[in-house]
Amino acid sequence: MGPIALKKIRLNLARTREHPNGSARHGYEFLAPLDGSGHIDAEAWRKAREHCRVRRFWGDEDEDIGHLVHRPGGSWAFHYDVAGDEDDEAGYRFGSHAFNPGEYVSIRDEDGELNTFQVVTVTTV
Repeated sequence: MGPIALKKIRLNLARTREHPNGSARHGYEFLAPLDGSGHIDAEAWRKAREHCRVRRFWGDEDEDIGHLVHRPGGSWAFHYDVAGDEDDEAGYRFGSHAFNPGEYVSIRDEDGELNTFQVVTVTTV
């Protein structure tokens, strides 16, 4: 098997009360292997997990840099804090969602708030 093809996926915040038109200044960019239908490929992720990074950008806040992790039970999350005192941000049903432009996904942040994001771009890296 050759090198794993990773995709760079950009998620922008969808419409909220505070951002009625959504926001390109709030979201995530992450690297992940996707299968032909746009789903995260867990087997390919295992082989390339050290490269599956995430960048969280949130307005004027400092960016968070971390990893895409596959947790026991099959769920996916963004893990930022190696020391362990910051909670992971869990992707809601990431395993069943296709990451194709125009699709919507939800992420539960470290405070427990569930936000919806639109897949804006998916590019090969």
